[in-house]
Amino acid sequence: RLRSMASCAGEGRPTLRRCLAVLREASSDSEQLAALLLVTKAVRAGEVDARTRRQIFHAIGFTLPGRLLASREPPEGCPEHTFQALGLTLLACFCTDPQLAGHSQILNKIPTFNDVLLAPCSPDTSSMVDDAYQCLAAVLATRKGPKELVSKGTVSALCQAYVRRGAGSERALRLLEGLLAAAEARCWQRDAPHLLAVLGQLSDDFLSAGDMSKFELCEVLPRFIPLSPPLAQDPQGSECLHKLYKGLANILGSKLDQSQRDPALKLAACLVQACGSDWIPAGRAGSKFLALLVNLACVEVRLVLEEPDPVDVEGKKEVITACYVLIEMGIQECLNEEKPLLEEVQKIQLLRIMEEAFGAVIFYLRQVRQEELHDPFIFASVRILGAWMAEETSSLKQEICELLPFLVHYAKKLFEDGEAAASLPQPDGTPAGLGSSEGAHLPQDALRFLLPGFCHLTAEDKPRDILICEGAPALLCEYFLQQWQLLLPELSSPTPLTSTEMSLQTLCGIFLNLVVTAPDLIRRDECFSSLMDVLLKSLPILLPQKDHLVLAANIATLGLMMARILASSAVLHGTRPAKEFFRAAIRFLAEAHSTPGRGQAVAVAPAYEGAWPDVRELWLLGMQALAGCVPLVPWLPRAVLKARWLQGLAAALARGASLDPELLAAFQGVLAELAGACKTCKEVILSHQGREWANLYGMAVLEQRLSEQ
Repeated sequence: RLRSMASCAGEGRPTLRRCLAVLREASSDSEQLAALLLVTKAVRAGEVDARTRRQIFHAIGFTLPGRLLASREPPEGCPEHTFQALGLTLLACFCTDPQLAGHSQILNKIPTFNDVLLAPCSPDTSSMVDDAYQCLAAVLATRKGPKELVSKGTVSALCQAYVRRGAGSERALRLLEGLLAAAEARCWQRDAPHLLAVLGQLSDDFLSAGDMSKFELCEVLPRFIPLSPPLAQDPQGSECLHKLYKGLANILGSKLDQSQRDPALKLAACLVQACGSDWIPAGRAGSKFLALLVNLACVEVRLVLEEPDPVDVEGKKEVITACYVLIEMGIQECLNEEKPLLEEVQKIQLLRIMEEAFGAVIFYLRQVRQEELHDPFIFASVRILGAWMAEETSSLKQEICELLPFLVHYAKKLFEDGEAAASLPQPDGTPAGLGSSEGAHLPQDALRFLLPGFCHLTAEDKPRDILICEGAPALLCEYFLQQWQLLLPELSSPTPLTSTEMSLQTLCGIFLNLVVTAPDLIRRDECFSSLMDVLLKSLPILLPQKDHLVLAANIATLGLMMARILASSAVLHGTRPAKEFFRAAIRFLAEAHSTPGRGQAVAVAPAYEGAWPDVRELWLLGMQALAGCVPLVPWLPRAVLKARWLQGLAAALARGASLDPELLAAFQGVLAELAGACKTCKEVILSHQGREWANLYGMAVLEQRLSEQ
């Protein structure tokens, strides 16, 4: 039978069928081995279709390949790794079936595949290396594959195979790219030293290459630049960054065509996303390079967006998004006063060039159709415009005002779609917006990036009127409630300032602008009554959390300012939330300064010192607002007395505490209103020699109130 099979070795599939029959019926190892040799020959020749592959698997299963891989004694006269090579070829054949590639029997062999890559390579083992790469590539394509490969050491094996530049090293690089695309954070957490070695090799090649491979590396390198851990904090990483800087400086300083410039700009943007401007050295060469980068990015944006052709824009979205990253770095560096990379002349030139680029972005956004609103490129364009509006308040004002209706509509559309998606139940019954995969498939949050610009614009008449007309206040009130709900779970543990908390602070700034400039809007628009209700309930929760003092100051001050306008509202008529809010607001104002000894200056309390630069203006505004609330909220003086703030303050002033004029005015405003509105408060002040120290400090208004019958 074996001689018959051998004589048919060139007949293709009929031979394969006979081999399979022998495999099923073989009565000896020699018969089975001969059949296997012919099966693997057919497999390597590519003569196996999906149906035949399944027949091979059913005839052989996983047991026989496993035995072959474990065997250490080759047949007489055969190469050392004959059995292992046979086993790998069979597994590589099985792995072309996605269902078999994800089987536990294949996943368990991952360490064996890794070992093959790391073993010394010879002509006898080259087919084993090819088969091992084929198996690993098939596993990577399965659902559980990336996690299994990382946990079983494949990243390390691939890195070593690439750095060693042995057989199949380019396949190792492609597999690493795929693994990093699927599980970047996990790869870097487990195998950072090996990945840095690969990045070092790639950056060496990038710097030394003098042909088109330099531009091909521009496409590969971004996958090996991690967002975390920061490369600049590692000596080897810093060396790689310097080589990449030099390589990019060589490229961008030369005359390039489009196909060469685009990958270079995308690599530069990737470095900026990972390291900011830390990879660009200080000094004249570094500042010229940074200015060149931003200049090239602005030119590219103008070329594509000033007269947008839909086909051209579609093909350039990726590189224009990269240009946005470079332009945002330019904005930040133009504002940087500490160790600036740019000279003042360069800053002025870049601001003018960036203004022209943003004119093109605005022009493009004005052409956007309703069906394009969920295009990620539109989001990127709105995001970068938000960064410009946040910092450059006087530029392109007319053009931005004309675009505001679109920006409000766009932000509202994404917000409403996000709310709808978040409310959809998951298979476990929880809303989509909750849990570890939160936001993975939800519409992006455009409002977060527009808020700083809106804060500037609500301080000016024309843009504020447009925002009000377009319904922005109601949208912002809804957004405040959503962001507050997101922040609540974070309050129990100390965390760095999050984007959610920053958004809430900026929203408070916008609402404060509206309170001051458009009080009638606050009175008539129902959304502000709803906002007031949220503020009343949030401050008592927030104030005890000392890590959130700036946000507490914003909410306390905004709530007090709005209470002056909405004093007749039902939510402020002695309700429990209203009383708890005012108690918390009084506590915030009272605890800001420590009680001094005789003749000592009133100083900022230790708990407030770190945040005082951000809190000081809010505290002063809050004091004015509290003074304005005293005659409007009848039970408020009793709350001040119950907090014993008035007694403590009067006692400190009686001891001759030193006050700066700003503090003096703030305290007098509250004391005078309390003395005028409440007989008991007036008596407390008088009992602490109020007339004497009012005269001593020059508090004329308080003196008058104390003298009134």
